Amino acid sequence: MKPVRVGVLGAGVVGSQVVRLLREQGDELSARVGAPLELVAVAVRRPKAHPDIPDELLTTDAAGLVARDDVDVVIEVIGGINPTKDLLLTALRRGAAVVTANKALLAEEGPALYEAADAAGADLYFEAAVAGAIPLIRPIRESLAGDRISRIMGIVNGTTNFILSQMTAAGSSYESALEEATRLGYAEADPTADVDGFDAAAKAAILASIGFHTRVGAADVHREGIADVTASDIRSAAELDCVIKLLAICERVTGEHGDAVSARVHPVMLPRAHPLAGVDGAYNAVYVEAESAGRLMFYGPGAGGAPTASAVLGDLVAVARNKISGGRGPRESAYAALPVQPMGDVPSKYHISLQVDDRAGVLAAVAMAFADAGVSISTVRQQGSGAAATLVVVTHSAPDAALSDTVAKLAELESVHRVTSVMRVMGDVA
Repeated sequence: MKPVRVGVLGAGVVGSQVVRLLREQGDELSARVGAPLELVAVAVRRPKAHPDIPDELLTTDAAGLVARDDVDVVIEVIGGINPTKDLLLTALRRGAAVVTANKALLAEEGPALYEAADAAGADLYFEAAVAGAIPLIRPIRESLAGDRISRIMGIVNGTTNFILSQMTAAGSSYESALEEATRLGYAEADPTADVDGFDAAAKAAILASIGFHTRVGAADVHREGIADVTASDIRSAAELDCVIKLLAICERVTGEHGDAVSARVHPVMLPRAHPLAGVDGAYNAVYVEAESAGRLMFYGPGAGGAPTASAVLGDLVAVARNKISGGRGPRESAYAALPVQPMGDVPSKYHISLQVDDRAGVLAAVAMAFADAGVSISTVRQQGSGAAATLVVVTHSAPDAALSDTVAKLAELESVHRVTSVMRVMGDVA
């Protein structure tokens, strides 16, 4: 049978593992496909940096590789937006299938890629773009295609989860936990994309898009990182029998104007009883709630060369099967076209810590600030006394904008020295 010819863009941490597995397990993968898989080229910047890849496979001409008529499948693991977007559009427009792990590109330029794939009748698969080796994209867009998903939320960044787990287990500061994550290779030299939530926001955009049949881009996702989480916040969460996790939360919400999509990434105080609370270290987990299927959880390593390569090769087998059968995988499904709910309209509970004067009337003034904004207080307690007096307030659920206004009003009170911590809370806490 005619072979399915494969070109790979990139041979870094993930790409090198893809190439290795293709060469070592090519016969077995071919048997699963039902036709020979032939690796024909690997595009890299510096061929001499890849002595483990045969010279005849290496090329520095990525644009030439994607334009080759004899390449049936292009695997992209180089990352970035430019020139990657143009490379993949070239491949798709001539009918080649594309397998990508590029969450940033999909979140920013997904519509252009989907449209090119549809126009040419080509496959676009991206299981590895979210949560590494965890089978997630295919279950959501295929296995749950007959269901109505109400919420997708999860831990989708291993670096931040490792840092928060380290802070919880060892009582570390954010700075020392980040230093340890860097030493162990979990954090990049520049960790901005991880700790400021950009990586998780791109993944949230992808999950919201496929889960709710709506185009959601990275710019539509409210984003907050973990750099402001302190050891004191970790202790406060423990007092409520909670842990702090950076969550990507995507929901279908119903309001007075109909359904909408909410997509956000931010730290959350999560009750220890929740399944996601026990996900520690660099692991990822995603929790899906659907109308008929109920609650489902997907858990596993969310990054790393070999785990991510596993997801890439799973997509390769799928698109290669489609090639030899003359079929196609699932297209973009954006029929619902739901609006994105503004963050200010999203209902939240808050945990707020305030340094205050230790005297009569302070609690009344604080309570009035909440009442003026229409925010109901669930619990309030005082910690310490004198100059060290702290009020800790947990609210009932209210629109995020109202809670933000409340925090601003509290900071203006003469009796409030400082608002020391503001954290959203999920679920019921004492």
